[in-house]
Formats: sequence, C-alpha cells, structure tokens
Amino acid sequence: MEAISHAGTVLGVLARDGVVLAAEKKVTGKLLDLSGVKEGGYGGSGEKIFSLNANVVAGVAGITADANSLVNYARQAAQRHLLHYNEDIPVELLAQRLCDLKQGYTQYGGLRPFGVSLLYAGYDPHYHFQLYHSDPSGNYSGWKATCIGANSGTAQSLLKQEYKEEMGVEDAVALVLRVMSKTMDSTTLGSEKLEFATLTLDPVTKQPKAKIYKPAEVDALLQKQGLGKKEDTETR
Repeated sequence: MEAISHAGTVLGVLARDGVVLAAEKKVTGKLLDLSGVKEGGYGGSGEKIFSLNANVVAGVAGITADANSLVNYARQAAQRHLLHYNEDIPVELLAQRLCDLKQGYTQYGGLRPFGVSLLYAGYDPHYHFQLYHSDPSGNYSGWKATCIGANSGTAQSLLKQEYKEEMGVEDAVALVLRVMSKTMDSTTLGSEKLEFATLTLDPVTKQPKAKIYKPAEVDALLQKQGLGKKEDTETR
C-alpha cells in the first residue's frame, strides 16, 4: 500500500456513454530515450495504462514490474474466456480473476503480495460501462469516479464536488484533465507526464472501442482543454 501511495496518480471517471482513464507517469530522468514513445508503439509507452481485452482497459499504480505480471495474467484469463464462451469476459469477472490471484499471494508463506492497485474501465452488454478498483489484498469495488496513487485524497474530494451522474464522455474528459492538473506534482501537463485512455461504443458496430492516446494526441487534447504548455504555442 505504501508503494501505491507514492506511485503516479491514476484517475477513472464513469460517464453515461463511456469511461475515461488518465495516469501520471513518473519521468525518471532527462537522459531517458523517449524517441520510440513519440513515434508511438501501440497506445504510447504503456507504462501506466494497458489494454487487457477488447472491452477492458486498466490503469495501474504501484510497482510496475508487478503490474506487468498481473496484466499478462489478465490478458490470458480474458482470452481463455473468449475461447471457451465465444464472448468477451464480463468486467467484474476479470476483476475477480485477478483478485483471486492477488488474495492467494497474501495467504501463503514465502510469497509477498503484489504491490499494485488497478483501475479497470470496461463494458459488457448486461451492465454496460463499469469502473472497478482492486487493491493488493484482493478486495475490489465498483465506482462512479475514483483515484489511486499519490495525492488520491485531494483528487477524491475534487471528484466528489464536481462529478455529475449523467455526464457524457466529453464532460468526463474535461473533468479528469482538470482534476489531474490540480493533483499532479508537475506545474505543466504534457504527454511526457500523462497517459490517457477512453472506452466508448463504436457508433456503427455498437461494440466497445478502447482508445489509448498516443503522445501527440494527448498534447492536442490538453491544448483543446486549455491545459497544455504555453511555450509550445509560442514557438509554433
């Protein structure tokens, strides 16, 4: 829990027609080579936000190495379900699968618990859009809006004041970025410190569509919300 409380903030907001996730990346040094990230592999650098399945995206806070292990386990669980039942895994069931594994690691000698919390943003046809949070003990809970990681107390109180039941994705994006700008340690928001994802329904196929934003898209989104870097606009 201590590792999680020092990790970069991860924020999730459930909207009427989608779910929004944002995560703060801890930039470890100026000499870090981010060129591969800028050109954009799948969904940016994949340090904090991961795609678990076609209908589930997760944000992680805590020990990233532990998170990688859990993300791989979750992806396999989702694919096994798809193979057996020919349909995407329900979000809560995937959270349960991961929590069963996490709980086992708190129980047996010679093992240490996974030092990571996850926020799951997902969709299934019965309960539609959902947002779950799980912690190292194996507990999980459903939320309308929540935050994990550093400064999560501040973010929670801001969300309590500003969250509205029937908000759409556009409003949720604006709310998430506003709260992140107030809770992140850095003075300016930029793609090198922020990862962003949305889960919505494709208007044509009516299937869930997860979008993990590439760095350039994150910067464009911040400029649109008036939260981007001021120097960039001047140099352009």
